[in-house]
Amino acid sequence: MSDQTSSNISAWLSAFRLRTLPLALSTIALGTFLAIPTGNYSWLVFALAAVTAFFLQILSNLANDYGDGVKGTDNQERVGPERAIQSGAISVATMKKAMYLFAFFALLSGVALIYYSLAYLGVFYLLAFFLLGLASIWAAVKYTAGDNAYGYSGYGDIFVFLFFGLVGVAGTYFLHTHQFHWSVLLPASSLGLFSAGVLNLNNMRDIKNDAACGKNTLVVKMGSVKARYYHIALLISGFGAAIAYGLISNFAWQQWLFVLIAPLLLLNIQKVINNKVPRELDPELKKLALSTLLFVVLWGIGLLF
Repeated sequence: MSDQTSSNISAWLSAFRLRTLPLALSTIALGTFLAIPTGNYSWLVFALAAVTAFFLQILSNLANDYGDGVKGTDNQERVGPERAIQSGAISVATMKKAMYLFAFFALLSGVALIYYSLAYLGVFYLLAFFLLGLASIWAAVKYTAGDNAYGYSGYGDIFVFLFFGLVGVAGTYFLHTHQFHWSVLLPASSLGLFSAGVLNLNNMRDIKNDAACGKNTLVVKMGSVKARYYHIALLISGFGAAIAYGLISNFAWQQWLFVLIAPLLLLNIQKVINNKVPRELDPELKKLALSTLLFVVLWGIGLLF
C-alpha cells in the first residue's frame, strides 16, 4: 500500500469519527434489550437497525465536517481535533459526494429494515417509518450543513435527544415488537439525555471559537457557567429516568446492574465542574460515550441473566 493510499484511508477514517459510533450502537442495543423480555425480537432487525444507525452517524459526521468547513468554523482557533476539510486532506467537492453516498447507504439499509420489520402491518406503518427515516437523514445533514443549519441556532441538543433517545430507542423497540408502551420513553430519555451530554461537552470545549464564528450553540447562548449546571442536569435526569423505569417495572436485583455507571457519571460531572481549560474536556466526550455504551451493556446483562 502506497503512502498516498494510506494517507487517504487515514483521512477518511478520521472524517468518519469512529469514536462517535458507540452512541449510535447504544441506541439500537437498548431498544433491542427492551424488546427481548416481550419475546418479540429479531437479531436481523437489530443488525439492520445497527447498520442503518452507523450509516446515519457517519453521514452526520461527514456533514458536520462539510458544514463547519465551508462556513469557516473549523479554523486554527478550533480546540477539537483537526477535521478533513479544515486540513485540506479531503476537498469540499469530494466530501459532498461522500455525504450523498452515505445518505444513499442509510436510505437503502433503512428501507430493508422497515420492509423486513413491518411489511405485513400495512402501508400506514411502512410510510410512517419511511418518513421517519427521511427525517433522520435530514437531521443528520442539517446540524451544520446548508442554510439555516439548526446546530447554529442552538437546537442541536433537542435533535440529539429526539433521535438518539426517543426516536432511536422507542423506534427500535417498535420495529421488534410492533407495540408501544409509554414506559419505554423513560430509558429512551436516558439515552437521549446522556447523548445530549456528549454534545454539551463538545460545545463547551468549542465555546470560544463557536461564538466568534456565529455558531450559536446552546452553550454559547447560556454561557459556560450555566452550561455546567445544564450538564449536571442532563446526566442526573438521564440516570433518574432509568431508575424510575426500574421501579415501575419491579426490576429484580440483577436488573439494577446499570447503576454501576453512577461513579463514572459523577467523575464526568466533577471534571466539568472543575474544568478551567476547555481543551481538557475533549477526552471526556469519549469517556461519556463509552459510559453510555456500558450503561446499555449492563442493562442488557441484567435482562438476559
